[in-house]
Amino acid sequence: MIRHVVLFTWTEDATAEQKAEVAARLNTLPGTIPQIRSYAVGADAGINPGNHEFAVVADFDTVEDYLAYRDHPTHLSIIAEHIKPILASRAAVQYTV
Repeated sequence: MIRHVVLFTWTEDATAEQKAEVAARLNTLPGTIPQIRSYAVGADAGINPGNHEFAVVADFDTVEDYLAYRDHPTHLSIIAEHIKPILASRAAVQYTV
């Protein structure tokens, strides 16, 4: 199984509405991309200073399934239209579980 973890930090001018829209849009992906085995998104709980502000954790059975998700037009559209406009920084990793 492949686990994909992405961490985002938003720009200072990102609004609460924009951040909520990112979460709402990302949460539609499991119903759109059948290769997603499990999917969780959420804002940082604010426990430790210096953390990223938002996380995505997704599991896929194979690398090919991950690549189908990565390159899916709906996913790419969400990135272009909702994430990139408010993105200050991003970190990601894919690893075998």
